[in-house]
Amino acid sequence: MTRHATLALLFVMTASLLVSAGCGDGGPSEPAAKAPESPSQTPAAAPDTPVPGGRIIQAMLGDATNLIPPLSSDSASHEVADLLYVAPLRYDKDINLECWAAESYEVLEDGRLLRFRLRPGIRWFDGVEVTAADVEFTYKLMIDPATPTAYAEDFKAVSSFTVTGKYDFEVRYDEPFARSLVTWAHAILPKHALEGQDLMNTKYSREPLGAGPYKLSVWEPGRRIVLDVNPDYFEGRAYLDQVVYRIIPDLSTMFLELKAGNLDMMGLTPQQYLHQTTGKSWDEQYRKYKYLSFGYTFLGYNLRHPLFADVRVRQALAHAIDKEEIVKGVLLGLGMPTIGPYKPGTWIYNESITDYAFDPQKARAMLAEAGWTPGAKGILTRDGKPFSFTILTNQGNDQRIKTATIIQQRLKEIGIEVAIRTVEWAAFIKEFVDTGRFDAIIMGWSIPQDPDGFDVWHSSRAVAGGLNFVGFENSEADALLEKGRRTLDRAGRKTIYDAFQEILHREQPYCFLYAPYALPILSARFQNVAPAPAGISYNFIRWWVPKDRQTFSLTRDQ
Repeated sequence: MTRHATLALLFVMTASLLVSAGCGDGGPSEPAAKAPESPSQTPAAAPDTPVPGGRIIQAMLGDATNLIPPLSSDSASHEVADLLYVAPLRYDKDINLECWAAESYEVLEDGRLLRFRLRPGIRWFDGVEVTAADVEFTYKLMIDPATPTAYAEDFKAVSSFTVTGKYDFEVRYDEPFARSLVTWAHAILPKHALEGQDLMNTKYSREPLGAGPYKLSVWEPGRRIVLDVNPDYFEGRAYLDQVVYRIIPDLSTMFLELKAGNLDMMGLTPQQYLHQTTGKSWDEQYRKYKYLSFGYTFLGYNLRHPLFADVRVRQALAHAIDKEEIVKGVLLGLGMPTIGPYKPGTWIYNESITDYAFDPQKARAMLAEAGWTPGAKGILTRDGKPFSFTILTNQGNDQRIKTATIIQQRLKEIGIEVAIRTVEWAAFIKEFVDTGRFDAIIMGWSIPQDPDGFDVWHSSRAVAGGLNFVGFENSEADALLEKGRRTLDRAGRKTIYDAFQEILHREQPYCFLYAPYALPILSARFQNVAPAPAGISYNFIRWWVPKDRQTFSLTRDQ
């Protein structure tokens, strides 16, 4: 599981005036990413005409925390909320922005003015119509200092927000803002329900009022979340009657449930993908997909901890860790070592950076320069204190635990004592990550399409509950981040973010480890699953199950 980083997609505008008078032409788009590999299996032919009914049962390692999207930063909450809410814009299968709740938008005055018109007739679950007043309410909520959100910065870049009609609004910026359109791919919240509410104690965090394709039916904390289809969804009823998320905090147990037929979909481990899901039965009953994920795993250091204050120490640790060994041993080769917060192979990834070579001898020398010398039992000491710390990660994620174990062994070889502790996901985030109560952590981030990393790396976000939980503060990086989000052309942004990656590489607030392959497996019952650069779930509401293979219906008893 990864934490959910800020939604992002680069919208590149030329220096001249751009006007998008409808949806589907938001300006030049990024080159399409490589689509996932299609399954090698060839399931039996299914009827061509979609029919409603059926359900899908998926698994998540951790429970959702809050179903008001701005108030949560975990991937479980956002995965569920994505089916409950709508936004003016969204990403299409090629990871380009397109209209969703918006009927049209315009980009004017070299990007300083945006005009939107919402589609009439979109309704919240209680029947009240979605209007521009709801978008205005969402905007004001996001910039309110009292709102406990990690996603306010994009909204704070707005100089004025004006409702110009029941369905129309304008957004003005003092200067061009590269993430201006991306901002409006965030969920719209219901003014009539949330206005005046204490967001930290409102019932709507667990009884969400959205306008999306599904409604919350059941939430049994720590066990399951059940969504029922919204028959009044403005794009048309989703085909599947029900979506069930089972919370199973262990990948091995999850796989046993898949084998037993109690799950329809999960993400496989490399071992499961390569060796445990082969043969005629698997080929007939499931489809497997493989693609480099938009995510990376890292070892993050608490930079407020005295052990990690010296950059020479962090660089030495980079030399002591063999990333290729981790990719081969943990991922069985189904991943790529990485040097920064961007997806390898994409335009923004800085290919010119040479990673720290695996060199234990050099690591020892650098630690000696930093004052660490061998002490009792070979453990390095400085000022009479041993170099000893704990790596914290979340329970149930075997890949992270195995990664920690390999790192533990490599650091032991250079005289560093490492303990490993695992914690249940919700507690991991709330009690340790958000509060900074850790020495070092292994976890993952999703990789946004836009390279702006302000919320994760800017000094202003190094606050309790902020996404810069390691406490990275660098004035040069801050200046680049501020400049990057106000530079529109791709070449200019490439120069800026290449320099930003060089700072991260030099400072090593994280030891960036690897980008894994996503390895989803899905029951062959589900039709209209078409791999694309965005993955396989972009058209989820159009997945369907032939009538004779449905095992559930909201209209009949089970």
